[in-house]
Amino acid sequence: MMKISEMPKYEVYKDSGVEWIGAIPVHWNSFPLCAKSKLKSISNNENEELLSVYLDKGVIKFDDVDAKRTNTTSSDLTKYQLVDPGDFVLNNQQAWRGSVGVSDYRGIVSPAYLVLSLSEDIVPRFGNYLFRDGAMVANYLVSSKGVGTIQRNLYWPQLKRALVFLPPTEEQLLIANFLDKKTALIDEAISIKEKQINLLKEHKQIIIQQAVTQGLDPNVPMKDSGVDWIGEIPEHWEIIPLKHLCKFSGGGTPSKDNLTYWEGGTIPWVSPKDMKSTYIFETQDYVTEKAVKNSSTNFVAPNSLLLVVRSGILQRKIPVAINTVEVTLNQDMKSLTFNHHMTIEFMLNFIVGNNDSLLVEWTKEGATVESIEHEYLANGLVCVPPVSEQNAINEYLSSFSMQLESAISLQAEQIEKLKEYKTTLINSAVTGKIKITPEMVEQ
Repeated sequence: MMKISEMPKYEVYKDSGVEWIGAIPVHWNSFPLCAKSKLKSISNNENEELLSVYLDKGVIKFDDVDAKRTNTTSSDLTKYQLVDPGDFVLNNQQAWRGSVGVSDYRGIVSPAYLVLSLSEDIVPRFGNYLFRDGAMVANYLVSSKGVGTIQRNLYWPQLKRALVFLPPTEEQLLIANFLDKKTALIDEAISIKEKQINLLKEHKQIIIQQAVTQGLDPNVPMKDSGVDWIGEIPEHWEIIPLKHLCKFSGGGTPSKDNLTYWEGGTIPWVSPKDMKSTYIFETQDYVTEKAVKNSSTNFVAPNSLLLVVRSGILQRKIPVAINTVEVTLNQDMKSLTFNHHMTIEFMLNFIVGNNDSLLVEWTKEGATVESIEHEYLANGLVCVPPVSEQNAINEYLSSFSMQLESAISLQAEQIEKLKEYKTTLINSAVTGKIKITPEMVEQ
């Protein structure tokens, strides 16, 4: 990819008068947003297709949303607003984060959104890049009001005065064509690297699963484990219910109303949001000793296995970790302390390697909340090799995982660099920091 610093520049620039935009080409004109758009609100079109606005996608069809929705639509769509192709749509409470876009579709959006019809002076595809760029998002932030950290209401009487800097329409079209082509190539490169990461993760899980159910010796005599999803295991291994290998302990949440339980707390309080790494030594929340004494949360000794037992993430993954310091748990967690027959690292690897099967074995089908049932967990059958063999497997998997994680990290770093390049390229093009030529579009 060509370095942005090496791309052509315009011959003459002028000061935009906006600090975060800087200089713009001398022939670009500035307008208040209200001079090139008109607030519209057309309702009673409930039969139109439902649209939504997403931070990373802009305006999309509601049915095209891949992720699980945390919000639901109203059963009465008569107040939903009509959107025509080329309209500028802003999520009123999330615009300050960049949840806006120019629509390619006709449809309806929530009455809480802002819908603007744009002047013919704005090429819609150029407008989509312009209005979603960080330079414009800064305007949404300063024009939003609210006390929360996530939702802030957009204040149109202030936003409408925000300056928009526009090149001639033929130049807008050139910039849009260039960005369409280049961002598609960048997105394709990102997609390839994301697939490579997924393949590496799948390979890692397969190797872990094989090691914790079949061992490291390919020539060892095997026997039927008696468990369908485990299959054959080495002849000298055992299959033992988990309850015979460990003690379980739950957690709780000290009252949020009692500030003495939280303010100045130094004791880590683990909840599902902290379960993002293999080893836990710090948390987002901390409690006081008074909280532990007067609530259902308990101390968990270091080197325990921490397990999420209730969370939406249990639809696809069982988060598991080892605490290296003394902690407490919230009510959606359990700790497992093992006896001398089981090493904690082997059990962690057993769960990671058999994640999909254990999700089926340990969770209750048809439950309204994703959770691991204690009865299923306690009676769950586990492969138990001799401790010396567990240690050998742990050591092998530690070395293997380190190498694989290094390869995954490299791909992830490259993805971030591609995303940064894409963001900078768009910003440079829509603010005139680079000059797009017809030859650049054809390259």
